Amino acid sequence: MDDLTLPLGEVRRLLGAGSGDAALLYLYLKTGAPPAAAAEALHLPAHRADAALASLRQLGLWEEARDRPVVRSQPPVYTEADVLRATERGKEFSLLVGEAQRRLGRVLSTEELKILLSLTDYLGLPPEVIGVLITYCTQLARARGQSRAPSLRAIEKEAYHWADEGIDTLEEAAFYMQTRLQQQTTLRRLQARLQLTGRRLTQAEERYLRAWLEMGFDEDAVALAYERTCLNTGSMKWPYCNSILRSWHEKGLHTVAEIEAGDTRPAQPPQRQKVPMGSAGQGELGELEREAVARMRRQLSEGE
Repeated sequence: MDDLTLPLGEVRRLLGAGSGDAALLYLYLKTGAPPAAAAEALHLPAHRADAALASLRQLGLWEEARDRPVVRSQPPVYTEADVLRATERGKEFSLLVGEAQRRLGRVLSTEELKILLSLTDYLGLPPEVIGVLITYCTQLARARGQSRAPSLRAIEKEAYHWADEGIDTLEEAAFYMQTRLQQQTTLRRLQARLQLTGRRLTQAEERYLRAWLEMGFDEDAVALAYERTCLNTGSMKWPYCNSILRSWHEKGLHTVAEIEAGDTRPAQPPQRQKVPMGSAGQGELGELEREAVARMRRQLSEGE
């Protein structure tokens, strides 16, 4: 039998998810076996096999052709009559309205009911998925330090993202919510380690941190990049820190131990290389940091 080689990046993502079923299914699929027979072959109940496959999709470790709701080029303009008809057609929409009001802690206005209707009628999201979506948006707002429940407009924006990503089953929605909220907790810890306390992260800052975590860096590695950034520039320069981490990522270095072994520094450099930020107390630059400086210079010359 041929040897099976697993990409290190995929293994890191899988380990970070902490799902034994997903890891088992990942190995099964890597052998070329069909996903339809996974539950029987792995002796897993069908619901656990479905959840594991949903986990792999969200991790970007499995792709397959799937039927998605047909989204028209322009969303319809819903009226009060449309909401009334949806309520009269059956209990499903009425139950969804009641659940949304319970989770948000308020009575929805007519305009909000129109938005809720669009999530089921236009985007095609099942009611149970919308329920998870509302819970996710509410908990995410709390994790970001917001005291008020999210608006239906904010939930609608997230719903479009879910529809684009094909998150349309209860298993996929639950896994997405779990992983993103766990990541948000990690972001809060990183925020403290980067001394960004006393305020909320900006959208740009949060995008940087999420990108670094998705590359596979742990908190210690990001903190090390922050330390070297401050040492060589005098303060936290996000593009500079990003260049350091990207250089490490391109070399496959994601932990402090790997970085210290792979990012070698010259023993006695002929002279200190200065960075374009101009700061006192600059330290000696490692090989990968010099690459980061070069990348920064290119970005600055291009106006990035």
